[in-house]
Amino acid sequence: MIQILLSSTRFLQCGVQTDFLNSAANRLRLSGVTDRIHTDTAPQSGPRPLPSARDGGKARELYLLLKQDISSGAYPLGSRLPSELRLADAFSVSRVTVRRALQALVEDGLIEKRVGAGSVVRGGAAAPLRADVATLMPQLVEMGARSSAQLLSFSYESAPPQIAADLGLTEGALVQTAIRVRSAEGRPFSHLTTRVPAEIARGYDEADLAMAPLFRLLERGGVRIASADQSVSATLATPDVAEALDVAVGSALLSLIRVVRDADGRGVEHLSALYRPDRFRLEMELSRVGEGGARHWEPVIGSAEDTA
Repeated sequence: MIQILLSSTRFLQCGVQTDFLNSAANRLRLSGVTDRIHTDTAPQSGPRPLPSARDGGKARELYLLLKQDISSGAYPLGSRLPSELRLADAFSVSRVTVRRALQALVEDGLIEKRVGAGSVVRGGAAAPLRADVATLMPQLVEMGARSSAQLLSFSYESAPPQIAADLGLTEGALVQTAIRVRSAEGRPFSHLTTRVPAEIARGYDEADLAMAPLFRLLERGGVRIASADQSVSATLATPDVAEALDVAVGSALLSLIRVVRDADGRGVEHLSALYRPDRFRLEMELSRVGEGGARHWEPVIGSAEDTA
């Protein structure tokens, strides 16, 4: 599992309330799934689809809430989920809906059904991949060596206007476009779309890109990478991305845009990376600096050996 998190105190990682049914039901109420809630203890959820509820609906909402609390540790390994009847009553849904949500958790390997014990947590997903914001570039290169990539497409096409502007190309300039899905432990966590000016991309082919990180191929071709502009936001999964990352259409994804430049300031790569937030985490350590009213937070930058 891979996740992204920003903070010195990991401020994007919300503490999960033990009184789950209150907060989880409030979110379900916002999505129109339920109109009432009972105070109890149960969990909240995270992004990802149901087999039978992949297209949406109450079962998927409940599945997401339960999955998030299992992933966050609100329901630790070996603990039991509330009974079907209790969940159905708490969320004002039918027991059939509850069973569909629980079956999706079973198929994800997050819980198991035990006679006499109900739904027991199996431990959830593997530990998330992490990257520090301050040293993200070298860590992403290293991550490429620790994960596998599947090349979905490789073609040459005219750069879209915004991509051409970002790379400093003339409108309609030819770029090499590649789409890959990167996985860890056999589970997809990122969808990568790279665009490289055609004259630079001639130094590698489809077979090369299927075997090696793009950074390595650019450097092999003599490109001296010097700097990059990078932004992080969020977006929703389109149908093709959802299929590649094994999530539901419309699921929330972390979006990273990076424009890489060489020593002469020329754009050499445009990357659009989409990450499953339950499997990729971006972290940042902050320190409090300054004096008096000028005190503020600053990122802690890794040492030279950390970023080499």
